[in-house]
Amino acid sequence: MVGMTDQQSVTIRPGGPADAAAVLRLLDGATAWLAARGRTGQWGTEPASTDPRRIAQADDWASGGGLHLAMLGDRPVGALVVGAATDDVPPPTEPELYVRLLVTDRAHTGRGLGARLLEHAADLARARGLGLLRVDCYGGDDRALVRFYEGCGFTATDSFTVTRPGRDPWPGQLLIRRLG
Repeated sequence: MVGMTDQQSVTIRPGGPADAAAVLRLLDGATAWLAARGRTGQWGTEPASTDPRRIAQADDWASGGGLHLAMLGDRPVGALVVGAATDDVPPPTEPELYVRLLVTDRAHTGRGLGARLLEHAADLARARGLGLLRVDCYGGDDRALVRFYEGCGFTATDSFTVTRPGRDPWPGQLLIRRLG
């Protein structure tokens, strides 16, 4: 595995349709990492790459114009998808950019990839003249993911629950970041 000396060695590039497999690989790695730690509430235990719904979602993200990849050399080590808010959260009350996906390669945990991708999202929003960045995340268990986003300048606002047929309800947390 290539070592990463610092986050400056990472570049961020726009993604496209050919990058759906990379998104699924990142999701599979994160799901396995979470499951190995008993944290199955967020994404379950099954690989995204074997779930037809997640495969279609990755294809949509990759072809929708909002995918950005963190690259270490020629290897994707993180993915960010921005666009419109999902139907599961309260609608925005002002123009915004919404973070639909943030996932990083767990081999590079603690190296600032997620924060760097979120800063890229903020830059994209500012470039579009937007003053609001929103994201939602898994709000269950010990709320570690909520704390991660708060550490990146977001403020928790609304909690919500997603009901899923045949599965446990998913506790969500909406967060906002005002951009100057």
